[in-house]
Amino acid sequence: MSYQMDFMKASDWEQVKKIYLDGIKTGLATFQDAAPEWDEWDQSHVKACRIVARSEDSILGWAALSPTSSRCCYKGIGEVSIYISNVCKGQGVGTALLKHLIRESEDNGFWTLQSAITRENKTSLALHAKCGFREIGFREKIAQMPDGTWHDVILVERRSHVVGI
Repeated sequence: MSYQMDFMKASDWEQVKKIYLDGIKTGLATFQDAAPEWDEWDQSHVKACRIVARSEDSILGWAALSPTSSRCCYKGIGEVSIYISNVCKGQGVGTALLKHLIRESEDNGFWTLQSAITRENKTSLALHAKCGFREIGFREKIAQMPDGTWHDVILVERRSHVVGI
């Protein structure tokens, strides 16, 4: 499969949103129950760190950072979101996206990337570990899904070796 990494554009949103909705349907990828509209999503994500895997006109997956706090002392910490199209899972797209996002984050002054992943989402946990994230803790029964199911969340982080801390 041939694809390249590219910056996400507003015109990519419909495909990005579809991939996000597929993740929501799994009940393991996010605690959101609906995808926002572009303007809301755009306001809540770091503009410099939005990546898509593109094959011609198709988006195969996406990754982005959200700020963890509005406090200036936390400006170098980002929360990772990464979603892969169902037809591309297991083909290396996620690894390529996350590695590219890591490079972009370091180029933009981020020293820590973090993610909160449901304990059952073994694929995402493995992907993050493969890309240098380490488990730093967990939160027990932290989120209740609309169906009443409670989920534990594993907290992972990756510290930059490029951005001096």
